[in-house]
Amino acid sequence: MWIRKSPPAKPSTNEAVLHQHVEQNTFQTHSRIACIAALLIATCIAIIALPAAAQPTLPTLGDTSDLTTSAERRLGDRIIRELYRDPDYVDDPVVADYVQGIWQPLLAAAKARGELSAELDERFAWEILLGRDRTVNAFALPGGYLGVHLGLIGVVATRDELASVLAHELSHVTQRHISRLITQQSKQTPLLLGAMVLGALAASKNPGATQALVVGGQALAMQNQLNFSRDMEREADRIGYGLMAPAGFAPQGFVSMFEKLQQANRLNDNGSWPYLRSHPLTTERMADMQSRIPPGTAAAPGPAPQPSSEHAMVAARARVLSNPGVDTLRQWIAEPRGSGFQALTLPRRAAALYAAALASSQLRDTVGARTVARQLDDLVRPDPAAHRLARLLMAEIELSAGDAATALASVADDSSTRRPELVLRTQALLRANRPDEATQALQTWVATHPKDATVWQLLASTWQAQGQALRAVRAEAESHAARYDYAAAVDRFKAGQDMARRGGATVDHIEASIIDTRLRAMESLLREQAAER
Repeated sequence: MWIRKSPPAKPSTNEAVLHQHVEQNTFQTHSRIACIAALLIATCIAIIALPAAAQPTLPTLGDTSDLTTSAERRLGDRIIRELYRDPDYVDDPVVADYVQGIWQPLLAAAKARGELSAELDERFAWEILLGRDRTVNAFALPGGYLGVHLGLIGVVATRDELASVLAHELSHVTQRHISRLITQQSKQTPLLLGAMVLGALAASKNPGATQALVVGGQALAMQNQLNFSRDMEREADRIGYGLMAPAGFAPQGFVSMFEKLQQANRLNDNGSWPYLRSHPLTTERMADMQSRIPPGTAAAPGPAPQPSSEHAMVAARARVLSNPGVDTLRQWIAEPRGSGFQALTLPRRAAALYAAALASSQLRDTVGARTVARQLDDLVRPDPAAHRLARLLMAEIELSAGDAATALASVADDSSTRRPELVLRTQALLRANRPDEATQALQTWVATHPKDATVWQLLASTWQAQGQALRAVRAEAESHAARYDYAAAVDRFKAGQDMARRGGATVDHIEASIIDTRLRAMESLLREQAAER
């Protein structure tokens, strides 16, 4: 479900920011295609929680899918290729690293509890894509892909709330809700897929026509599948809730997230009749929660999870990166200078300073960005996780200002091998004409993360800067392959072959052999991709 809401005039408080980020900022192709795919499983993030002591033992809906796991993965790959090309897809190392820190424990908990089978674990992608969209939403796609809007990250108050959303969406995938709906909707599925294709073709010419095709295509299928979707939502709630505590998150994040959604965008109680809803009404789900609490068990949900400075800073970053507009950026820059700033809690002050520093950098006010970043660094120094984010922000500001040496100094003492440090350090070393110092760390990373297109591209840049053109071409090809653009990958691998032939005796024969092998693999994948069309 996609929510539209006008932003307030002055989003200077948390409440105003919450309402502002519910506003629709069209996610272009991402929104059109992912919306339909997400609607196949009715995977809005309306969530409800059950007390841990009262969690019932319920039968699952059963795997009634005729779609194999391999076929579902191929379908997901086809969709994801388009999303990678969308200009609103964003690979922000800081936000992505934070989300992965929540996602991986949930995956581990799903495996430990038997919700994630060995077959799904092996065959599905389990990747999360970030979208530069201010709507409060997340969605699951076929094949283990999940999409998360920056608008969602920008409004959740704690990591537990974000974990509740990811756990809910993860449960949609592990229970194979998408494939089960496709099986049951065998007559409607061609209509949906046709609407998806026609919508994509019409997008560049007539957005209005695209919307009509999308709505028309989804309406028939959704009308025939609402009851089944409500069962799926309840199942995702129940299983997702059960993953929270084993993954190290407070289950109360489900409750607070549900309350936030109810306040922010009325996701459930919008006046529709219950039988016209893909999700159960709030009152229905609340009643269902109460009915599952065993007699004599206290119904009180317990203390809500408390926000941390680290989470508040990541949420602030997500809000700034969602492109809210110059006026809003200026309001955030002014917030730390307000009279009531010192009375705010530490996490809220950290978030305000982070947003002000990043917004100043985006508006090319380097002096202002540096000043506020230093204030933030002093404020959060006792908190290692928050202090790390402050140092990364300072490095980012210096890189934007063109000062590679100072940027390196901000992360030079950090021995971390985490992705944000790797990316920022490499960018700074390239600016400082010291690419050889980054190569080993990049090679180590892609050896264990071969689908990281961004790091492959950085590796290509470092090799190019060192005069190793053949290796640079291969890294460029691997970057394209990581995003399923097999045609571009084949093109670059062929360019590498030609370069190797012209190199004669001086060519790196091991590298040339790798290129030959990878070219054959990409050509095979490209033929399969063409056959799917």
